[in-house]
Amino acid sequence: MIKNLLLVVGLLGSTALFAQKNPVVMEIDGKPITKSEFLQIYLKNNNNPKYDKASLDEYMELFRKFKLKVAEAESLGYDTIPKLKMELQGYRKTLSAPYLVDHETNDALVKEAYERYKKEIRASHILINLDPNASPADTLKAYNRVLALKKRIEAGEDFATVAKSAGGSEDPSVEVNGGDLGYFTAFQMVFPFEEAAYNTPVGKISNPVRTRFGYHILKVVDSRPARGTVKTAHIMIASRPDDSAEEIEAAEKKANEIYQKAIAGEDFTKLASDFSDDPGTNQKGGELPVFGSGAPTRMIPVYEEAAFDLKNVGDISVPVRTNFGFHIIKKLESKDLASFDEMKKDIQNKVNRDERSKKTQNSFVVKLKKEYKYEDKSKKTAKWFVSNLDSSYLQGNWKATKLTTDKPMFVLDGQAFTQKEFASYLEKNAKSSKMSGYKNVVNEQFRNWEKASILEYEESKLESKYPEFKALMQEYHDGILLYEVMTDVVWNKASRDTVGLEAFYKQNIGKYQWTKRVDALVYECLDQKIADEVYKMIQKETVTSKDVLEKINKTSELNLRVRTNKFEVSETPFLKDRDLKIGVNKPYAFEGKFFVIKVSEMIPAGPKELSDAKGIVTSDYQNKLEKDWLDELKIKHPIVIHEDVLYGIGK
Repeated sequence: MIKNLLLVVGLLGSTALFAQKNPVVMEIDGKPITKSEFLQIYLKNNNNPKYDKASLDEYMELFRKFKLKVAEAESLGYDTIPKLKMELQGYRKTLSAPYLVDHETNDALVKEAYERYKKEIRASHILINLDPNASPADTLKAYNRVLALKKRIEAGEDFATVAKSAGGSEDPSVEVNGGDLGYFTAFQMVFPFEEAAYNTPVGKISNPVRTRFGYHILKVVDSRPARGTVKTAHIMIASRPDDSAEEIEAAEKKANEIYQKAIAGEDFTKLASDFSDDPGTNQKGGELPVFGSGAPTRMIPVYEEAAFDLKNVGDISVPVRTNFGFHIIKKLESKDLASFDEMKKDIQNKVNRDERSKKTQNSFVVKLKKEYKYEDKSKKTAKWFVSNLDSSYLQGNWKATKLTTDKPMFVLDGQAFTQKEFASYLEKNAKSSKMSGYKNVVNEQFRNWEKASILEYEESKLESKYPEFKALMQEYHDGILLYEVMTDVVWNKASRDTVGLEAFYKQNIGKYQWTKRVDALVYECLDQKIADEVYKMIQKETVTSKDVLEKINKTSELNLRVRTNKFEVSETPFLKDRDLKIGVNKPYAFEGKFFVIKVSEMIPAGPKELSDAKGIVTSDYQNKLEKDWLDELKIKHPIVIHEDVLYGIGK
């Protein structure tokens, strides 16, 4: 009795101590939110956190609004919507992956991947397509096909010729590259293929390799030290492979003209802004992400080789052609492969997402069996399945209707995993086995089910074992509900409520005004001489902008650019403070360019139509809906903030 009493007192004491360390900072609808939960989100959203009263008050206001919306979503039953529950389960699977691995094996794979980053492999391959769930007969047929191709190459036939021959590689790109995949490094190919590439000597042919795409044989053509990473900018002149010869010639001519300007010293950033057809980079000086060994981005091989061939920072390549067009490449920076410590976290994440994770899971399951005192009962209870599987199983429609017992197949942590559970697994995965003989099928599927069940059991315990995982799941839960309720109550409502949007627009029309505009045709000329010629040509009403472009750009695609629009004068730098009139205005210079403006209409300042301002009006209307909604929620979901706890954060 005394012992039990001491135990209760001890538990109460530890609970009180935990409560002191993690006090409640806020309550909503009577539900507590602890200091640690608030602090975790605060630190995640503030790279440079401050703990003064003003900073904490500011973030608490945002946090309060966030929790009000989540509370309302829960009260409306959003957390019971099947679609959202499935979405959260999907996130849970992803977030749980790092917790379901053998960290010793995992660490070894991380180190191995880094060692592979130090070397780039060039390989060619032949692929025979095969569905991952192919029958044993189809699997054997594909294997024999690829083996026969290997023997032809080993007998002296050229690899690329065999790859492109009838009955050869089924990789769609083979007609273009003869099977040559160029240089690659870790994580740039599926793991079994990567394994074969790094374990096959240069000049040799690998044994058949099975991946989710089918069977491959590969020839390692070369191996070289990693070249590190490079950062580039480019100017792209768009040109598709199916363009006419004249269009390709015009694009190449334009690219060469820009290249001459670049190597003559003209500003590359401005040239990219003025001429590049890549909308994702032309306003950023043409700058592209870092690529190379260990970088997440991989470029087209032609571009990549041209970039690495540039020796010095600032060097500029001649135009390089890809399927996207002609690229003028400028080298911005280059680095050697980063250190293991710098890359470890990124490699770790890749290992967790890669097929490598299966290796770590297998050894992890062995450890879980020991931790949870695993007992194998399948020797007797599996016999029923061996006797009762038939040909319908291989056809995918076997059912365990004759199973009358539900004895344990194995026991884990005192919990029995039974025959009926295994039967359900077999019914759902009937086509997945490629083994012959029902005993082998049952053994293989039992191992698959056992592993999946043990990992699923461990996954179910993650919240209780790892507080940081529990907090992360709460964050995702709240984020999903917040997005969905905001979509319904604010964002979609503002878009669909045409009557309310119209009324809001009329009430606030003073905010949505045009300044003075001109409806104009703008001729942007390379120099004064061209501007004078354009000015002279467009005096004639019969001359169109197309006529002008064809004549002026006959000698160079850079001579003239034409735009037409209703321009806001105050927002358009080359029109601002110009004394424009209806008709053709005399040429003038602005920031190194020469402009000829043909004005068809001067439009005075005035209100925008709703169609013209719909984006900003909708955004403002959404803000109003959200504010009104939050005012209602403050009444519906009472909040208590414990200021002593809040202001004690950071002390």
